[in-house]
Amino acid sequence: MSARDLDRPAAPTALDRREFLKAGALAGGGLVIGISLAGCGKPADLAAKSTVGGQPVAWLKIAGDNSITILVDKSEMGQGVYTALPMLIAEELDVPMKAVKVIAAPAGQPYINVFLGTQITGGSTSVREAWGKLRTAGAQARAMLVGAAADEWKVDAATLKVADGVISGPNGQQRTFGELAEAAAKRPLPKDAKPKDPSTFTLVGKLQPRVDTPAKLDGTAEYGIDVKLPGMKYAALAQSPVLGGSVKSVDSAAAEKMPGVVKVVTTKSGVAVVADHYWQAHTARDALKIVWDAGPNAHLDSTAIKAGLKSAKGAALSARKDGDAAAALKAAKKRVEAAYELPLLAHATMEPMNCTADVRADGCDLYVPTQIQQIAQATAAGAAGLKPEQVNVHTTLLGGGFGRRLEVDFIPAAVEASKAVGVPVKLIWTREDDMTHDAYRPPAYDTGSAGFDAAGAVSAVHLKLTSPSVTARMFPPVVDGGKVDPFAVEAAANFLYDVPNVAVDYLRHEVGINVGYWRSVSHALNCFVVESFMDEVAHAAGKDPYEFRHALLAKQPRAQRVLEEAATRAGWGKAAAGHHLGIAVMEGYGTYLAQVADVSVEQGKLKIHKITCVVDCGQKVNPGIVDQQVSGGIVFGLSAALFGEITLEGGKVKQSNFDNYRVVRMNQMPELDVHLIDSSEAPGGIGEPAVALVAPAVANAMFAASGKRIRALPFAAAGIV
Repeated sequence: MSARDLDRPAAPTALDRREFLKAGALAGGGLVIGISLAGCGKPADLAAKSTVGGQPVAWLKIAGDNSITILVDKSEMGQGVYTALPMLIAEELDVPMKAVKVIAAPAGQPYINVFLGTQITGGSTSVREAWGKLRTAGAQARAMLVGAAADEWKVDAATLKVADGVISGPNGQQRTFGELAEAAAKRPLPKDAKPKDPSTFTLVGKLQPRVDTPAKLDGTAEYGIDVKLPGMKYAALAQSPVLGGSVKSVDSAAAEKMPGVVKVVTTKSGVAVVADHYWQAHTARDALKIVWDAGPNAHLDSTAIKAGLKSAKGAALSARKDGDAAAALKAAKKRVEAAYELPLLAHATMEPMNCTADVRADGCDLYVPTQIQQIAQATAAGAAGLKPEQVNVHTTLLGGGFGRRLEVDFIPAAVEASKAVGVPVKLIWTREDDMTHDAYRPPAYDTGSAGFDAAGAVSAVHLKLTSPSVTARMFPPVVDGGKVDPFAVEAAANFLYDVPNVAVDYLRHEVGINVGYWRSVSHALNCFVVESFMDEVAHAAGKDPYEFRHALLAKQPRAQRVLEEAATRAGWGKAAAGHHLGIAVMEGYGTYLAQVADVSVEQGKLKIHKITCVVDCGQKVNPGIVDQQVSGGIVFGLSAALFGEITLEGGKVKQSNFDNYRVVRMNQMPELDVHLIDSSEAPGGIGEPAVALVAPAVANAMFAASGKRIRALPFAAAGIV
């Protein structure tokens, strides 16, 4: 099933765009509207302008056959962008959802994410970035169509009505969008077309079924691991068991004699075995005799990493400074101090890393589940010895991203293997390959200090965050010149509480291995620290944790409201016998959330009965998807809080699959109560923030239940789960 079936819209595949273009769908016969991207010039009719490799850039097209198509520049990894973004267009055009087709955008400068500065799906920015530009494009297209009808009928455009892709005149005239498309295309792009007032929305803010669900249920949806090309071979990759190691020598004689083996290729990242079928490649890979150069991490272990973070020296960078926290702490009548430790974490996506490359002398087609198309394109070009513009990136559905597919480490070997054998090659990593060769969530050692004045009020808070920097590796210019990594201080630098003296410092300390962005990035690290610490401060002040927070959030009405609603819904102060509650609140990605965990402790073991989460994410596009993302984020965060930990010994990762890198099982899953607050604020991000509050809410509830303060994750390490 493809996105061309209007009766059953489905997620597009990499092949949709190619077939669509071959069919000449962009050549005449319709109205093409450019979508305004900051820094990329003004919107324009793209029928004759702005191309990438001959393909029109960001656009909306209404064709003579009444089809409506948009190129979506965000990867679909389960967060619902192939439903939410078309809803914005459908809303402005007053057409049903099934009328809008979605095609995955190619790699190209016009698709730069204006929040993050490159073509990327991440940072919970998809709806936030599309909110203005897609609605404006829809409003412009509508105005041009209405204008064309008004010209034809010689009536005032204000007298015309639009419904279901049909424009009706005052005297019973009717024309479909398709019938008016060519005439509309000849009109100038309106400069004053304004999107609808939210009060008139008929689609946005309402529950709509996801367009990708049917294909995912019947198996016709195409993920990267599903790609099949004529003449394609398969590859398995042997990588150094020690992170950062390399091939010293390889004896491939036995592997080359095995059934189906086409070639053994030494790549920059290891040794790839190419065969007719995947299992042949995988089996032959295990027959390789490789001598590895362990490199600098031969003696690296988790104990050393933790000790290094704890004893890290150097000048910390200031991420926030209100007043003089140092002086206030020195003068404080009472002080509270605590330290928190957070481990390395794997992304553990359900679909392991994979990439299909078709390398030719004049170009390369890359079929890949990626969150970062331009860098994928450049990486493939480098591996193939081509120019970036010679590489076509076809983005498939992603079987989970969580930041793992911001990495491109799985791409070069596929390209090198295809180039070596002269046919398309699909390279697949096993679960074990991925678990032991991830770019892991950074570990951290963080401290908090708070002081009380003579009246018993909190006079100062100082947070010191110590961790490696993902951004320094992936986007060096962001931190050049001694700048603070903004993705290391989230949920701390925006400390919400009304305290007169606040200092947040960041000390970058590298740990010897690559670390990567992980769902909610540093929010999950720092929210655990901030909300655990403020709970400790509340108890030191002799205050109820909810009342304490509520009083200090008087200047943060959105945060205060979600806190109030979460406490009310969870029955704060009215817990059932033997049950205890813990609370946490955060702003992240423009969204405000509060969570309450309801737990009990039985024979020293933690049982989580319920998690209540209240969310103010501003204007909601599809409440059903918002609810899904919040619920999924809680499960993701709970798995990490209870069990998540990557440990190393001799530079080797000890966890290899879900038997020793556990996730929450059905019998451990608490009841979820997710409540979405109605709001007219601009949309906030929703794919990530709910992840971050789980650990502190549960830890605070654990303290209420047992008097035991958990300051190091995961909870399993403390023997309580």
